[in-house]
Amino acid sequence: MVFSSMIFVFAFLVLNLLTHSLCRSMRAKNICLLVSSLIFYSWASLTFTAILLFDTAVCWFFGLFVEVSSGKARKRLLALCVTILLLVLGTFKYTGFLLENVRLLFGVPEKVPEIVLPLGISFYTFQLISYVADVYRGRVKAQRKFWKLLLYASLFHQCVAGPIVRYGEVAEAIEERHVTTAQMSRGISRFTVGLAKKAVLANACAAVADIFFSGDAAALAAQSTAGLWLSGAAWMLQIYLDFSAYSDMAVGMGLMCGFHYPENFDYPYLSGSITDFWRSWHMTLGNFFRDYVYIPLGGNRRGRGRQVLNLLIVWSLTGLWHGASWNYVLWGLYYFVFLVFEKFALGKRLEKIPGLLRHAAVLVIVFFGWILFRFEDMASLGAVLRGLFGLNANAAAPLTARITFTSNWALLLVSAVACTPLVTNLRLLLKKRSVRSGGAMTAYAVVEAVHPVLLLVVSAMALVGNSYNPFLYWMF
Repeated sequence: MVFSSMIFVFAFLVLNLLTHSLCRSMRAKNICLLVSSLIFYSWASLTFTAILLFDTAVCWFFGLFVEVSSGKARKRLLALCVTILLLVLGTFKYTGFLLENVRLLFGVPEKVPEIVLPLGISFYTFQLISYVADVYRGRVKAQRKFWKLLLYASLFHQCVAGPIVRYGEVAEAIEERHVTTAQMSRGISRFTVGLAKKAVLANACAAVADIFFSGDAAALAAQSTAGLWLSGAAWMLQIYLDFSAYSDMAVGMGLMCGFHYPENFDYPYLSGSITDFWRSWHMTLGNFFRDYVYIPLGGNRRGRGRQVLNLLIVWSLTGLWHGASWNYVLWGLYYFVFLVFEKFALGKRLEKIPGLLRHAAVLVIVFFGWILFRFEDMASLGAVLRGLFGLNANAAAPLTARITFTSNWALLLVSAVACTPLVTNLRLLLKKRSVRSGGAMTAYAVVEAVHPVLLLVVSAMALVGNSYNPFLYWMF
């Protein structure tokens, strides 16, 4: 069950919100959320739920002992807990990858077993690691009740696709929270915006991207240069709209239940540098690696050489976190190179480059980064990269691309606008005018009341009429 499905929007979510609002005590509300979250998670597999329960139990147990320990014992308990969590993650996510590389080198094993990746394991593993680490640092108190820690780890709003929420960000809300009418309104608005981004725009962009990005290496090599560029642009729009949509829906659902989740995106495609891009793309993941990997390794406090090594480690891990394939490692290293170049080669000279030129450069770099991200097969990746530069045999056969663009230019334009704060700024402008004009206030109130309903209807129509509803972050 995914957020952008009819059964989730019109059955599961409605039932959850109804039962949550009818509960009078905070304990009852939390139990309602916990039961809903476990049902949601178990929808994919009861085995997945068992793994989630195990990881949470490990962190609950170690968190209690880390809090009352000291010295080396405290550090060893933390290290053991993190090791267990990473072993579980590694077993399910990287065993097949490692065995496949061993087979290519040594011929054994003859057949690599297929291991199904538990839903959202990369997200809740990092959340649980941050919990134990923060208990170790004294930033949060260890949760005495296992079921409350399980609620934190399994909250269906963000367990599957983020944002990565730290325990300290929701600890108070788990104990006591209130949902005001204004907060419920903001939550509904945010959820419907995310739903429309996913169901109407991201899914449509995905269909365009798949036109020229489907098939094996031979099929990809037969695509025209124009077609590959068109699918690349659609894929670039899709991945932002898809991922940010899930974060929007998570934040919205959190608000409807009294939780305030951190923002995960801040219009990254408007960035003027790769450093800024990664400060505004999947921000909770970047903050995790900064606070729990980069800084503990020494950050920039031990000289330039060590800083570069720390960045190399962080970006190698960032790539591997996204998937067990060499293309993800290359993707991480690709950004490592550009970030190091910006930091040490360009430095302050970057600010002297005209803003439009910097922005264009970022878009080109990110475009090719997403090409690396999409194709796990190296032969397919090579075919696409060659094709983008017109090095394949039929590079000058753009008729299909021209027809596809003519049919979808409006979609691509609207999707590009959705990657900017234009609509948000227009709403804010209308709100400011409400201070000076009662008529504008009426218009603003109408817009705020009508747009969630309109977006919900349009999204429902898109979902009913289209069975193509891919979930990009299932693999993570």
